[in-house]
Amino acid sequence: MRNSQHHHSPSALILLAILALSIALFNIAVARETADPVTVPLAKDRPIMTLRDLNNAFVDIAKSVTPSVVMITTAQKVKVRQTDPFGMDPFAELFGFHQQQQPREQEFRRQGLGSGVVISSDGYLLTNNHVVADADSIVVQFSDGMTRSAKVVGTDPNTDVALLKVNATGLTPIKIGNSDSLQVGEWVLAVGSPLNPNLAHTVTQGIVSAKGRSNVGLADYEDFIQTDAAINPGNSGGALVNLDGELVGINSAIASQSGGFQGIGFAVPINMAIRVKDQLLATGKVTRGYLGVNIQDVNNQLAQAMNLEAEQGALIGNVADNSPAARAGLESGDVITAFNGQSIQNSSQLRSQIASTAPGTTVTLTVLRDKTERDYKVTLGELTAQNASAGGENDKLLGFAVQEIDRSLADKYDLSVRQGIVVTNVDENSHASDAGLREGDVIRAVNRTHVSTMKDFDQAVSGLKKGDRLLLSVERQQGGFFMAFQL
Repeated sequence: MRNSQHHHSPSALILLAILALSIALFNIAVARETADPVTVPLAKDRPIMTLRDLNNAFVDIAKSVTPSVVMITTAQKVKVRQTDPFGMDPFAELFGFHQQQQPREQEFRRQGLGSGVVISSDGYLLTNNHVVADADSIVVQFSDGMTRSAKVVGTDPNTDVALLKVNATGLTPIKIGNSDSLQVGEWVLAVGSPLNPNLAHTVTQGIVSAKGRSNVGLADYEDFIQTDAAINPGNSGGALVNLDGELVGINSAIASQSGGFQGIGFAVPINMAIRVKDQLLATGKVTRGYLGVNIQDVNNQLAQAMNLEAEQGALIGNVADNSPAARAGLESGDVITAFNGQSIQNSSQLRSQIASTAPGTTVTLTVLRDKTERDYKVTLGELTAQNASAGGENDKLLGFAVQEIDRSLADKYDLSVRQGIVVTNVDENSHASDAGLREGDVIRAVNRTHVSTMKDFDQAVSGLKKGDRLLLSVERQQGGFFMAFQL
């Protein structure tokens, strides 16, 4: 009987081993090439036992986020009119010939640098409006060096958000977090391209220093996340992410006395940016809720004079006729203390809440009147250019609030006149305040147009935008003077 076992020579066994090892190495290489991007475990699911564990957590977050953050370079054509000082005939004036030299127009290209965040695999990106405003060309560079031209889908200067689109597929979108659940003290990472292209995709680390920052002067509707993660020029539009690698904010600006980073940076909350993005994607524009009130902060003097227990809430100075507020029964002197159950600390917070709520939505406002709180149901209207000034939405732009003079206001400010427009509040951080405008001043004219009623005033300021110059004729203690400042 023959033995059924096959005997292999040593050389054959060696060849088989080499073949098996080659196949294994090939499979590993393929697996690496086709593997999904680094997935960051949720922070709550990842135990941190040593400093090395903490280090590795930050490394993994940076690896997962970097492919979703891009560098944005812009170019803008700028025309400048110049007069050539050497183009004049030096002997012309001597012989009585007066030359009138025509200025020449020269064109320059202004370069800009910023950052952006990929939010979809088919090429949609979020950035700041100020990064791409007035740009003639926009080029996006990804972390692997790939570049693409980008087009603007839509922008919202009021929140400093812009939506871009590049012609690409298979991109790595960032995970979207929930900025409402973000807490002060949380660790965050900022990713962007500060200062120059050689520093693209820089990662810095810090904490959430504060939430709900307003009156910063960066946008009309402000609800910023404040962080001490290093943010510098060029970081604008980049990502602020939490320890789960989720996008919680779009880095926007810094507060600095030197022009460089000093530990105070601001980011647009991602929930606000996504609401803007959804509207820009659907309609190309952003619609906002409208209440129809002039509101101001409750300071110490007002709290004492009105017997209020706390310096918080939004004080209604005026209610526009036939507005949602008027139909709901709100009155001048009411203090709005909560919006849909969420406490209101100041007027800027309420403005942002109303603006971010869709027109037609019925909301619940908690109002303090005569030391008694009660809830009012209000169906918001749509903010338009026509009702913006009537509802006090121009207050933020102007830096001050006004009302038509009545007996109570005349007595309050000890006015000798019984009609006209009186300043009832001045934002201390505004250009109006810097120019010297004070509460109790009577405005007689706006940009040389006489005003004596709120209708006159609203018409005079309608169409004004940030950067325009405002000329006011002001009366104070029976003395008149002019003041001018830029909005």
